[in-house]
Amino acid sequence: MHRQMRAILMLILVTALSVSAHVGSSDVFFEGDAGPYHIYVTVRVPQVIPGIAEIQVRSASNDLEKIEIVPMRLSGAGSDFPPTPDVAERSKQDPQFFTGSLWLMESGALKVRVSAEGSKGKGELAVPVPAFAQRTLPMERSLGGLLGFLMVFLAAGLVFIAGAASREGNLEPGETVSPAKTRRARMVMAITAVVVLGILFLGKAWWGAEATNYKRGVNFFKPPEAETHLENANRLVIRAKGQDPEWSKEVEMKDVIPDHHHLMHLFLISTPGMDRLWHLHPERAEGGAFVEDLPNMPAGHYEVFADIVDKAGFPWTLVGQIDLPEISGQALAGDDSIWTGAPLARQANHASVAQLADGGRIVWEKGSGPLAANAAMVFKFKVEDKDGNPAKDLEPYMGMAGHAEFVSSDMSVFAHIHPAGSASMAALELANGVPKGEEAIPGDHAMPGGMPIPELPSSEVSFPYGFPKPGEYRIFVQIKRAGQVETGVFDAHVQ
Repeated sequence: MHRQMRAILMLILVTALSVSAHVGSSDVFFEGDAGPYHIYVTVRVPQVIPGIAEIQVRSASNDLEKIEIVPMRLSGAGSDFPPTPDVAERSKQDPQFFTGSLWLMESGALKVRVSAEGSKGKGELAVPVPAFAQRTLPMERSLGGLLGFLMVFLAAGLVFIAGAASREGNLEPGETVSPAKTRRARMVMAITAVVVLGILFLGKAWWGAEATNYKRGVNFFKPPEAETHLENANRLVIRAKGQDPEWSKEVEMKDVIPDHHHLMHLFLISTPGMDRLWHLHPERAEGGAFVEDLPNMPAGHYEVFADIVDKAGFPWTLVGQIDLPEISGQALAGDDSIWTGAPLARQANHASVAQLADGGRIVWEKGSGPLAANAAMVFKFKVEDKDGNPAKDLEPYMGMAGHAEFVSSDMSVFAHIHPAGSASMAALELANGVPKGEEAIPGDHAMPGGMPIPELPSSEVSFPYGFPKPGEYRIFVQIKRAGQVETGVFDAHVQ
């Protein structure tokens, strides 16, 4: 009965808002420490808002006894006053696995606070959740027919009840209905019918206005367009344009906040082969545009993905395409990087080893089983030097042990993932207490909420993530060794 009621509520709330943090990849994956407990959190974002998010928590050890979860706003009003938390259910088959459900009642930058309790005491962390819906769900015909029948039945019932009350409400015992009372009853019924029809009309108008607002929200939160053009031979200018006219007013480029020490992370991927990747960091210019002086680039068609985080902590990925002539530009510097290699391989050629320029390599410890869609996984990679030994010269790359980009062959999925998961550093800092606009400094301290920032990464790096759908993917794993950014590339077939 509970499932049926929940399904009915979900169908009644058919209108929803749709957003894009990572393109085509809506679920949130996180790895971190809730006090003394190392946990993996997956948030399955509902397809409609309001809707029910499914929360999965796995503990790395067996000393965790209780998990409580509660949704909150990421920042601002409501971010410090949580409602009563829900207790996640512990699996009987796997005592290190907990599941729970939470209603997400609004769109925007939210967080799920996870409180852990066990033999080592208590701890908590907050996982940022960009609340969004992927689509608007239509009402089932059977449910629509049932509700329509009930509406007609209740409306007709009100009319006949009003008539009966007027005609027979004041009759004395044994008294018969007079023609005058019959005429009055008919008049009351007519007036009641007009009132009921008016109420239904106003209700339909209200519902239509709400539906229009939600449809506007769908357009508002769709992936914004990256409008790009070249000026001065090699300077790329990027402007953001939402699919709703009000988007640029509410998400102003002049107010975006730093994420991994940069206001924008720009990815240019050559198509159709996906055989070149540039990871660049444009600077903000007058009027909210971003500009990047491009390095040497061959002529070609490029897919554009540009990550930003707005002032509320909500991540956006701008998407676009551009045809570039051959560019004679400047040398790469700082955190900028380039990778070139073979086109996307077919399933039979998928390898688990990526060679690096200095003779070293990155090895994907992926196991022997097939890769499945909609399954939370931890992607583990180890870095070896040219002699096959664990690399000892890794450095933090923009405050993290590494970065990874998961991109589908049809460009419908793009996800920029970190060792802590799919959330942006800026949102994690807001969720766990670092003031907006400030950034945790590698080697200086660990972020509140269990997101440690290492001084020197080990020779291994991992990324929690789950493929959103079957297909062919290319995974770009980026690390920094001896001051040089290096990229290992792996192809994946997902069933």
